[in-house]
Amino acid sequence: MEKLLLRLKNEPFWTMFFAFAGMIFFLMVTQTLTQSIKSWELDTEMFLWFLLVGFIAQSIDGALGMAYGVSCNSILLGIGIPPAAASAWVHFAQVFTSLASGISHWKMGNVDWKLAKKLLIPGVIGSMVGAFLLSNVDGNMVKPIIAVYLLVMGFVILKKARKKHHAVKFNRESRSLPVLATSGGFADAIGGGGWGPIVNSTLLSKGKIARYAIGTGNFVEFFVSLASASTFLFFVKELSLAPVLGLILGGVIAAPFAAYICKLVKPKHLMVAVGILIILLSLRTFYISIF
Repeated sequence: MEKLLLRLKNEPFWTMFFAFAGMIFFLMVTQTLTQSIKSWELDTEMFLWFLLVGFIAQSIDGALGMAYGVSCNSILLGIGIPPAAASAWVHFAQVFTSLASGISHWKMGNVDWKLAKKLLIPGVIGSMVGAFLLSNVDGNMVKPIIAVYLLVMGFVILKKARKKHHAVKFNRESRSLPVLATSGGFADAIGGGGWGPIVNSTLLSKGKIARYAIGTGNFVEFFVSLASASTFLFFVKELSLAPVLGLILGGVIAAPFAAYICKLVKPKHLMVAVGILIILLSLRTFYISIF
């Protein structure tokens, strides 16, 4: 906590951004509790199922840096929830799970603060634009393009993992990082998930150490999810209590364990797992989008 307070004192950017994010978080929760949740009757069976889904999805996401949104969104779409509503529910839950994950990674020393600053604003802008468009157009149109990109990135990461040393040293000052964050935030909002597979996987492929790529990406993801969830609430006026509450609690419970796994496992093994996961998810997304 002392290190965080010192950073806030020395870097006004983080003080301002944390304060603004806290205000938006408070307004979003207030809006949800007073208007968006129409019924407080809890379907116990559905709640327990989504508690399990949230736990498993966040365990994967916190350890590998991706797949929470993709996993949860796939289930919601599979049971007939409209894309905009499904993405809204997932991102509302992800605000809480990514907050828990971000705090866990920060405590484990997995966050690169300078890199986080590079990703933050572009990621938030991209997620807000994506949430707005998904609320007004069919987001399935862009999914095949994202799937092909992810497939390529999966093979790039596997290739990197086979080498004893990264051929390219990670460049934190790269001009491509804001573009990457904007694209990741946009895709995440459109597809109900995608920040991790796009941003974290690209950071890994560019030579960033796995624990810092995943930890920093998950830390920034809280702000990205908060921006998209807040935008969605302007257009999606109703949340279902059981799925959202289950996803939130399951993810929050899993977050500390996942961050510890991320720190414990060797970077090479994490990269292999991430690469395989990206390839499988991208093939599935492409198949569903086309057929």
